[in-house]
Amino acid sequence: MLKGKAAIVTGSTSGIGLGIARSLAGAGADILLNGFGEPDAIEALRADLAAEFGVRVAYDGADMSDPGQVRAMVDGCAARFGSVDVIVNNAGIQHTASVEEFPTDRWDAVIAINLSAVFHGTAAAIPHMRRAGWGRIINIASAHGLVASVNKSAYVAAKHGVVGLTKVTALELSGTDITCNAICPGWVLTPLVQKQIDALAAREGIAEPEARLRLLSEKQPSGQFTTPEQLGGVALFLCSPAADNIRGVSLPVDGGWTAQ
Repeated sequence: MLKGKAAIVTGSTSGIGLGIARSLAGAGADILLNGFGEPDAIEALRADLAAEFGVRVAYDGADMSDPGQVRAMVDGCAARFGSVDVIVNNAGIQHTASVEEFPTDRWDAVIAINLSAVFHGTAAAIPHMRRAGWGRIINIASAHGLVASVNKSAYVAAKHGVVGLTKVTALELSGTDITCNAICPGWVLTPLVQKQIDALAAREGIAEPEARLRLLSEKQPSGQFTTPEQLGGVALFLCSPAADNIRGVSLPVDGGWTAQ
């Protein structure tokens, strides 16, 4: 479905972003990876994806907190692959503290990476998509783009901002074949979350399955984690002709979290 098209996925060297990158590569898209990691490990990942899916895969280590680097990454993708047809704005960080105790530098970093980078990546990608006459902008927001939790002021503010930016972008592009939508995951079983589960199990002296359930039970009624592969499938659907007229939507994939 995406053969001959190029996709940028930020924060894609692990977790959700990697799951999405794999789905898009499986549909034939050339992939520009971005994210943190050891250079040798990233190169191995890049080479493995290219070999497995028979597509071109490149890596750009742009710092998502730097607007100039974000925009240069997008233009670099067009120079390398000839186009920017899909951008998945996924990169994100987290910090937890009460509003009154939230460190200013952590607030600025969360807003820069979780929200401002989405704006800069989108703004840089749209001209390339207009020239091609087609495009897909997919923003990875969060259940926290729709509801709130204590001690997550910067993350919740940023993700609510992503939902609003998604709507504005979709409306501005409504007369084109470029769509913009957001995916709002709840708890996703990534290596980072698995570390939280293992730490909870060790701290409380409980078995790993019980630690998983305890982590899920407060928020996610299904009692099941979403997987990066499932989110990759959702992103791929938003790139399909079936989603041509889905615009400005924030799609929860949260096991019923925001239905409560």
